[in-house]
Amino acid sequence: MQQKARFQIEGMTCQACASRIEKVLNKKDFVAEAGVNFAGEEAQVVFDDGQTDIEGLIRIIEKAGFKAALKTDEFSMPDSEVHISWRLWLLLALNIPFIVGMAGMMLGQHNWMLPPIWQFVLASIVQLWLAIPFYKSAWASIKGGLANMDVLVTVGTVSIYLYSVFMLFFHQHTAHDGMAHVYFEAGVMVIGFVSLGKFLEHRTKRSSLNSLSLLLKLTPQQVNVQRDGQWQRLPLDQIRIGDTIRASHGERIAADGTVESGDGWADESHLTGESNPEAKTAGSKVLAGALMTDGSIVYRAEQLGSHTLLGDMMAALSEAQGSKAPIARIADKAAGIFVPVVVSIALLTFFITWYVKADWVSALINAVAVLVIACPCALGLATPAAIMVGMGKAVKHGIWFKDAAAMEEAAHVDAVVLDKTGTLTEGRPQVAAAHIAADSGFSEDDLYRIAAAVEQHAAHPLATAIVQTASARGLTIPEAADVQSEVGAGVAAEIDGIGTVKVGKPDYAGWTMPEQMAEVWRIASIVAVAVNGKAIGAFALADTLKTDTQEAIGRLKAHGIDVYIMSGDNQNVVGYIADKLGITHAYGNMNPRDKAAEVQKLKDSGKVVAMVGDGVNDAPALAAANMSFAMKGGADVAEHTASATLMQHSVNQMVDALLVSRATLKNIKQNLFFALIYNTLGIPLAALGFLSPVLAGAAMALSSISVLSNALRLKRVSIQ
Repeated sequence: MQQKARFQIEGMTCQACASRIEKVLNKKDFVAEAGVNFAGEEAQVVFDDGQTDIEGLIRIIEKAGFKAALKTDEFSMPDSEVHISWRLWLLLALNIPFIVGMAGMMLGQHNWMLPPIWQFVLASIVQLWLAIPFYKSAWASIKGGLANMDVLVTVGTVSIYLYSVFMLFFHQHTAHDGMAHVYFEAGVMVIGFVSLGKFLEHRTKRSSLNSLSLLLKLTPQQVNVQRDGQWQRLPLDQIRIGDTIRASHGERIAADGTVESGDGWADESHLTGESNPEAKTAGSKVLAGALMTDGSIVYRAEQLGSHTLLGDMMAALSEAQGSKAPIARIADKAAGIFVPVVVSIALLTFFITWYVKADWVSALINAVAVLVIACPCALGLATPAAIMVGMGKAVKHGIWFKDAAAMEEAAHVDAVVLDKTGTLTEGRPQVAAAHIAADSGFSEDDLYRIAAAVEQHAAHPLATAIVQTASARGLTIPEAADVQSEVGAGVAAEIDGIGTVKVGKPDYAGWTMPEQMAEVWRIASIVAVAVNGKAIGAFALADTLKTDTQEAIGRLKAHGIDVYIMSGDNQNVVGYIADKLGITHAYGNMNPRDKAAEVQKLKDSGKVVAMVGDGVNDAPALAAANMSFAMKGGADVAEHTASATLMQHSVNQMVDALLVSRATLKNIKQNLFFALIYNTLGIPLAALGFLSPVLAGAAMALSSISVLSNALRLKRVSIQ
């Protein structure tokens, strides 16, 4: 049986490392699919648990030279910051004399440079001790059959160190020549700049890129709990289900639960994307992480930790951020051949420069510069860094993408298919009129009682409205037996003393609308009732548009996205709603198969289609679409089928999802351009001698930081 596991990976230094782990895992027969996210430092593996287990996969990853640990849905508070190690502090301190010496040389002050013997001592400390992590990583990479950036740094710095040692101790020269022909500073400063760049990159990935740490901070560390009749302030990890907890103004909710007493307002925007606080009174539901903006409440804890909606969102975000977008294949393919190609270019640079200049020292310096300037890190970070930030931004807007591929697909959407009830409208229709057939033999109250008896077994908003109206009229609703539902049509049941009752669409119940009916019957949803095969009456139910629907349709049109309505409701109702919204393409009387078929037609015509729905009858169309959105709290099958989940029942939130995806894909393309142009320009400049190894090392570090910084711009991008 196939299972999916996620692992936190330690020890990756560039995209080539991620590619190596993927290569090692995918070679195994029992691994169906393995993907490694360099920016997220995570591996996702689909494997046959009959042939291996979690420990076996961890051993495979560790044999490739990395540390791995299974990721779970239980989250703990991370360190507030990533600290500089003592090794990096010492390395930076040893760089200072060389930086001062190079500054002096630029100013014509050659005496600022340390004597060669002292340069040798400091360089030896760096090269023979502090650079050991580079050597270990390089060797593990070579053994794995796919060289990484540490191979380039190691080959370059060791070459220049050995050359300088030879020139200092074994070459006949004057003191001046000795100063001129040793390049200890190059190796020391390259390792220093690269190490600093790695630290900054690691800190950015762990803190700024990942939204999980921000979500974790939404849960309080201490809460007021009633124990043994007294209020006590206890750590969050001591809270149990069933505990009574108090939250006052300025405090955050610790668990999902129900308010028992008090009243106030809670900001739940971290989950729903809705900026307006929600009123909380006795009986209201509260969500972990919500901020009490006013008032004070006492609530009972019903779900804790990973079982809360916040925990569910964090698990979904973690998995989505760790997945790979299809566009990442560009970087993966490039990284797979990058290092061997660079080594070849460096060797070619060495021999051509030696041949042209007859100076093997210049040839060596240029070759080392080529090795150092060429780093696949920026290329490897280009896609996952933007995906991580984009996913975090989507979550802040109340949008949960299933994976990175879904986010990338959403960026290409140019046609949106919308259901009507519950999507464009409030989904809470009211009975506007009732009609009794003249020869039915039943009264209007009878019609309500009979219909409610059957409809109380259905979850559709129209059914709920009929049941609620019957209850409001004070009617006694009889029991129904042998209930049978026909998806997209109606419900049938047996009622004692009545017979077989069908409630649903007019054609399902065999009801034909009489002429000369009021206008409301032309624009309302019709639910007909039949007893023993004979139609006895019908209800007209009217629904209202959601307050933000008109704005959402306008935004879609403004961004060049075609809009379609596909509903099971009658064509008159659908057409009426479409006219109000200015939508040209509107289809009514559609069953689930019809919707799915029409979506497929749009795809066949070249459209990239997004479907939005929340009911069981929407599932086939959701599955047929390129990209699908389900409403949180709707039918389980719709949520399971959908590519993304919307926390608000709002088309506007779906538009936000498309625009966040477009912004993310645009950022990915910018990052790929930066990474490719950096190497395209940097390698020739280094080969021609315009970049020293030191400048190349600094530029290499800056390349990754520039890509990460550009990805972080997504946090500030306005979604309109």
